[in-house]
Amino acid sequence: MRTSFMKQHNLDEFEFSQAYLFFWDKVERCNYFLHNIVNTAKRSEPVEGRLVNFLLTDPTCDGGQWDMIVNLITRHGVVPKTCFPESYSCESSVRMNSLLKSKLREYAKALRDMIDNGASDDELKTRINEQMTVIYRIIGICLGVPSEKITWEYYDKSKNYNCVGPITPLEFYENCVKPYYNVNDKVCLVTDPRPGNPYGKLYTVDCLGNVVSGKTTRYNNQPVELLMKLCAESIKDNEPVWFGCDVNKRLIDKHGIHDINTYNFELMFGTDIHLGLSKADRLLYGDSMMVHAMAFTAVSIDREGKIKKFRIENSWGEDHGQKGYQVVTTDWFANFVFEAVVDKKYVPADVMAVFNQEPIVLPAWDPMGTLAH
Repeated sequence: MRTSFMKQHNLDEFEFSQAYLFFWDKVERCNYFLHNIVNTAKRSEPVEGRLVNFLLTDPTCDGGQWDMIVNLITRHGVVPKTCFPESYSCESSVRMNSLLKSKLREYAKALRDMIDNGASDDELKTRINEQMTVIYRIIGICLGVPSEKITWEYYDKSKNYNCVGPITPLEFYENCVKPYYNVNDKVCLVTDPRPGNPYGKLYTVDCLGNVVSGKTTRYNNQPVELLMKLCAESIKDNEPVWFGCDVNKRLIDKHGIHDINTYNFELMFGTDIHLGLSKADRLLYGDSMMVHAMAFTAVSIDREGKIKKFRIENSWGEDHGQKGYQVVTTDWFANFVFEAVVDKKYVPADVMAVFNQEPIVLPAWDPMGTLAH
């Protein structure tokens, strides 16, 4: 989104406020968790059972899926980083998260006790609103509270002064961003080769989301070759691609190289590591899963039209790779990339038709949901 925005506004540098979306994700996700507690209690899920225990293990985290950020942007908009900069707890969230998790578990017990005592839906709604008032206060003290309206002043590349606002964050997205990058035009494709999850099917994960009544997290499962092809087509059209992967496998962080041949484990230990299992078996046996998201920003294609490698822009800072950029070979992509988000205009009609299916529900702890836990 930043790339398209910078082009249209003739900017050398720009960042959207990550702290702004982080604030609203914390608020929305805590509310979503409390509603999940009510829903699972109504489903007669025991607190000692695997599902509720899984939800209580990490009531609010910092990860997320593509459909989650779509929920945040379409409900709360976006703002420039200068209008809502990062605070200490935004950059180091562990203490804030610890406070929230403890409070959410306390509130989970209170809600389940109310349900056991026959509380009505209106009574539960009132109690969640009371609980969220406290949660909102904790988040606001840790992260700051965004303004209802912003004014953005900037100089473009030509040194011309510009001023946008006063304007709400949602109006800023609708008027200044959406005409050039509409998040609702992007679709999430995954590649899950497990035998029990056929390609050409739509999936979702139980209890996975961040906004009550918001867009559900949906996965259109396709072969990895299609994801690779669509990523390349998007990049050739000057649009970077958001993707999820198992980032630490076969990575030389200093040089920013992701390749299955980066390390010679056979020479060192007399046995291979990671590749002794297939991609499907690594998912089944817990050896691989989505843990990080980055952006493809360039692609290398040989004279025969074969895709050779991709360039990545990561979020770890300039100390990693080549000033924050890394490279991924197609072999690594095939083994450790699990999802990508591209504009629907690049996606074949038969693949788009999969989104009309009723999604198959995967369990809450399925590895396809790990990026958001």
